[in-house]
Order: sequence, then C-alpha cells, then structure tokens
Amino acid sequence: MRHFIATVLSCATLLFASPAPAADKPLRIGTLAPKNSLYHRELLGLGEAWRKAQGGSAKYLVYADGSQGGEAEMVRRMRIGQLQGALLSVVGLREIEPSIAALQNMPMLFKSWDEVDHVRDKMRPAMEKKFIDKGYVVLAWGDAGWVRFFSKEAAFRPGDFKKMKFFAWGGETEQQDIMKSLGYTPVPLETSDILPAIQTGMINVVPSTPYFALASQIYNTAPNMLDINWAPIVGALVITRKAWDDMTPAVQDALRQASEKAGLQMRTQARQEVDDAVEAMKKRGLAVNRPNAEQLREWNALAEALYPRIRGAMVPAETFDEVIGLLKAYRAGKAR
Repeated sequence: MRHFIATVLSCATLLFASPAPAADKPLRIGTLAPKNSLYHRELLGLGEAWRKAQGGSAKYLVYADGSQGGEAEMVRRMRIGQLQGALLSVVGLREIEPSIAALQNMPMLFKSWDEVDHVRDKMRPAMEKKFIDKGYVVLAWGDAGWVRFFSKEAAFRPGDFKKMKFFAWGGETEQQDIMKSLGYTPVPLETSDILPAIQTGMINVVPSTPYFALASQIYNTAPNMLDINWAPIVGALVITRKAWDDMTPAVQDALRQASEKAGLQMRTQARQEVDDAVEAMKKRGLAVNRPNAEQLREWNALAEALYPRIRGAMVPAETFDEVIGLLKAYRAGKAR
C-alpha cells in the first residue's frame, strides 16, 4: 500500500509540474512605442489574430512606453523568458544579430525609402536566417522615419553641433567613441531619460524621428530641427524561437500572415505620419532649419569620413560592403 501511495503521489507531482498547454502560454510583447501610437495599435491587432488562431484561454499582452526597459533590456528579458517578443529598432536588434546595423548605422547613405526597401528586401532572407540561428523569429519589418537633429539652438552645419551635448544610446559604445574622436560630446542615456535630460540641460540635442519628437514632446524644449535625412530608423518585430515552436503550424501560418500585414501598415503609415508630425510641430513653434548647398556638402563629407570608422566597428565589414554593392547596382539600374 505504501508503494502504491508513493506511486500515485509521484504521478500527481509530474502532472501538476508539466508545462502548460501551448494555448495557455502567454505571448508578452515589449516596445518603446507610446501607448495608442500606430505601432501599439498594430501590435494589438496582431494579438487579436493570434488569439483567434490559438484559441483556448490564450493571453496576449503588449507592454508599451518602454515599461520593460530599454531595447537591450527587452532583449535580455526575452532571453530569460520574461518576454516572448519585442518590437525593436536596430539598436535592440543588433544585440541579437550585429549585421542588422547596416540598415540604420550608415548615415546619409540611403537617399530614399525606395533604396531602404530595396536593400532590406535583398538582405531579408539571409538576415532572417541569422536571427533564427540565434533563437529568434522575425515576424514583421517596419520603420519609423528619418533621424533628424532636434536642438535647443539653431544649427546648420556639423561644426555647429560640436558645442552641444548629444543624446546617445547607452549600448552603442562604438558610436560614442567615434563621436568623441570627431569632437562631439555624446551623453549615453536610455530613451526614457531623454525628456528630463533635455529639460535640465544634461543634453541639448536629440537625434530623433519627427514622430517620436512629437509624441514625446521633445520639440517643446528642443524647438529647432535640422532638415536632413541622417539615417532611417529601421526595426522589426521578433519573437523567441521557443515561443514560435510552441505554436501549431496553423497558428504559425496565421501569425505570419497577420504580421506581414502589420509590417506593411507600419511602414506605409509611419512614413506619412512623419510628414504629419513635422507639420503639427511647425504649427506649435518648431523651426525647420534647412542647410544650404554648401552646408549640405559638409554633412555629406562628414558621412563619407565616418564610413571607414563604421565599417568593421559598428557594422560588420562584409555586411557593409554588401549594402554598398546593392545600392550601387540599384542606382545603376535606375539611371538606365
């Protein structure tokens, strides 16, 4: 009898300790995007499609406004299972796969969204394979506009910014080293620290997309925007391979389809909302400073001088060369 009871208790322990059914496992997604923004709404819509396909008591949660920390922290949380996915810019994505930096960290290289789309589409299959090999599945690609410089004082040429203190992503130490070597002053911070830092004078220039500058009210304290397309902010929605493998093929297919639609919406609407954001800020006092031809040549010369420093440091050399080659071929084809 004693052995029988022990066997029953052992079986009961295994039963209650066994993993929850896939349909009961939550999908928790982190993002820096503000609540009720375009990106937040698309993530919520994606969740509805996933819940419908998953069935049961599936729970889908989106943590907006950077409530789960900065992008590097969200990647860490995915690694330990606190998050199953995140909508990240290249800043966070390069924590997983460094070569992704080629889409964002090559200033003034891309001249249009068509060029960004072309290079991304060409690199996408190999890039997504690299993410899978690292334990992550790319569900959707998006972007958030061009980086422009928002500053307290008007500035038109590269030299004007040397007396200012720049916001810099805390995890991008290579970029900070390059900036310092050129005479600029980066101040490493997390995104949530930007507004109080610029209000207190800890920083006085923020590289930001117009959409984020409007949503975060940065432009109220930094009311000057330099009108150059410094670099595109490119991002993607990724989930862990573990969360993906827990889904049935039917659920994976439904999530893939919904994610492709969400990615297209994010790219299309975000580009329009960037223009709308600039107009909205202009009505509230934003000064749009457009460099003249000579000043623009100085910015292009700065970018050209940066490329040898970026290649191999911020962007793997092989990937850097691949992007240059893809752009040359694309531009040659357009010129015919």
